[in-house]
Amino acid sequence: MAAGSKQKPLPSVWARPQSGAEQPALNRGSIVREAIAMLDADGIEALSMRKLGARLNAGATSLYRHVATKDELMELAVDAIVAELPIPRADADWRGAAEEAAHAFRGWLLRHPWTMSVLGQMGLAYLGPNLMAYMAGLAELFAEAGFADPAIATDAVLSYVVGMATTETAWLATVARSGEPEVDFIARLMPAAREAAAGHRVLAEAYERTRDLAVDPAAQREEKFANALAVVLDGLALRLPG
Repeated sequence: MAAGSKQKPLPSVWARPQSGAEQPALNRGSIVREAIAMLDADGIEALSMRKLGARLNAGATSLYRHVATKDELMELAVDAIVAELPIPRADADWRGAAEEAAHAFRGWLLRHPWTMSVLGQMGLAYLGPNLMAYMAGLAELFAEAGFADPAIATDAVLSYVVGMATTETAWLATVARSGEPEVDFIARLMPAAREAAAGHRVLAEAYERTRDLAVDPAAQREEKFANALAVVLDGLALRLPG
């Protein structure tokens, strides 16, 4: 680097020091908590620094003293809610521990569906302390199990969970827009689905198997998640030595 030139700062809230003493009534913690409430209620589209400032009875300019950009705010919000997740445990039963972690991660994503649209765009957000601790726990779990490259196992499990939860969240949003209980919405949808599948043998047979759909679709979604997760873990197990 040429003498006298300045490095650009890293684009992450975790890479710069926090400013001095914060105002008691308005601080980074209160800003992040209110942002999470808005995100959980209405999604990312509803969040802006102006609206957030109004809810906190503060101007957007006041918020910028504590959080430099909306991107930084998203980093902080994600890291804050990751604290809800239990740190994966390195255990002799690596498969049971991985299943436990995957189910907990799915539940977390369904509670905070807005996270799914930002997890892949978070840049340096993994510098956050809660995310770092969580990812370290997963890495240690798979390292202790004997995986030569724990990152492969971590990526496989997390990618599966995020993919399934994204589909499930979209489905639940569709059900919510219908204004009906999920069971009633499925009952109304299935005749059209079976008709559309007619002539496609495998699909038609799959829809026929849903003719006696149980009255607990939430339990069926969990079972579907668990069954496919077992396939992912079966594949990972083949990569273990011996």
